[in-house]
Amino acid sequence: MINKLTLRTSIRLVLPLLAAIIFAGTVNAQQPRISDQIVAVVNQNIILKSEVDDRLREFLSVNQQVPYTESLWYEMLESMVDNFVMFEQAKIDSIVVSDDMVNRQLDQRIRQLVQQLGSETELENMMGRSIPQIRQEYRSQFRQEIMVERLREMQRSKIRITRPEVVEFFNTIPTDSLPMIPETVELAQIVSIPPPLAEARNLAYNKAVALRDSIVNHGAAIEELARKYSDGPSGPDGGLLPMMPMSDLVAEFAAAAAALQPGGISEVVETEFGFHVIRLNRRVGDRIETNHILVQVSSDQLDEDFSINLLETLRDSVITHGANFSALARRHSDDKMTAPAGGRLINPQTGERRIIMSQLDPALYRLVLLLDQPGDVSPPRAFNIDGDRKRAFRIVKLLNRVPEHKANLVQDYDLIERIALNQKQTWELAKWLSRLREDIYVEYKITNPYASR
Repeated sequence: MINKLTLRTSIRLVLPLLAAIIFAGTVNAQQPRISDQIVAVVNQNIILKSEVDDRLREFLSVNQQVPYTESLWYEMLESMVDNFVMFEQAKIDSIVVSDDMVNRQLDQRIRQLVQQLGSETELENMMGRSIPQIRQEYRSQFRQEIMVERLREMQRSKIRITRPEVVEFFNTIPTDSLPMIPETVELAQIVSIPPPLAEARNLAYNKAVALRDSIVNHGAAIEELARKYSDGPSGPDGGLLPMMPMSDLVAEFAAAAAALQPGGISEVVETEFGFHVIRLNRRVGDRIETNHILVQVSSDQLDEDFSINLLETLRDSVITHGANFSALARRHSDDKMTAPAGGRLINPQTGERRIIMSQLDPALYRLVLLLDQPGDVSPPRAFNIDGDRKRAFRIVKLLNRVPEHKANLVQDYDLIERIALNQKQTWELAKWLSRLREDIYVEYKITNPYASR
């Protein structure tokens, strides 16, 4: 059962994300409005009934367990009013968002949608606009949402919780209502990505050289060759990588593209993904648009023995000679996400080191079952890194295991502290918003039974 405060908080927390999803209610946006009306005004900002309808429709599509009610419609209106109130306060507080940040987030969202829909053409057809028009139309909305989110996070970061407050929160929970905490583990890993066999690497390189020669010396179109020969996900789109910050690209690719003049073709460039032939289409500041052809080494032509032998050697160093696993992970692991932290894995949902066993991916779950005691290190096992087709190997160390148990302050203090802090932040942010409303002009153009509640 979702209570009103939880629901309103949920809507308010989701609202900036919905606004960042610039295409919420896209299908409806393309249909003509038979009628519309202004339902609220916040300073110079107006809120239309159709806008509330669109936001609520998107919210319900994400939260399908929540039924539509009239009160929910008004709660969404309240959330949109709150959003504009915070926007006005952000302007008063001189919160500034750079054009680069706005462009970066807008481009990231467009790339996500292009990937989901399959091509830029599909996105343009769905929106009824070109990509440049989409950017222009939604840039100010993105800027507003980033400003609001910065203000919100600045306020949230001021809210702290003390240990006595955590204990008091825990003691308010009836003993028979304390939840069972499932079995959790803390893990670290060392990953090795097999290098290509020398012969396979040479074949891939020579293929990339031949493709470049076809473009430079024989007039072939890079788009046509990319559709036929590229191993990258952009191949069906002619190898197009839409305008994006160079910092979003791997360093070797970005450096080679940045050295080109518009229309120029790079030499063959090697990255962790394979060999590239790149054409720079245009550059605006540190953002570039390119087409490229990627030639990868076949996954069945990798030197897997190299990775297995390396990991067996590292495992033996830990088990037999007492080497420090964390130090070895920092030095040898090919996983850029975990290596700097000594190979430690984190819960992707919470950012914590304790991971619920049942939430491990199947390959890792089976590997952890082999580990009995903290300190045990698994033998090398194969897996697909980052969920893609890239085959890699890893050894995993069990750092800690906590069996299933009823929640308590000794074993679960961090978890209980996070829950208590979230509750406190919810209440404090609600009170802060109420104070902001006293200083910023808000007028409802319809009767709102939930206003300022």
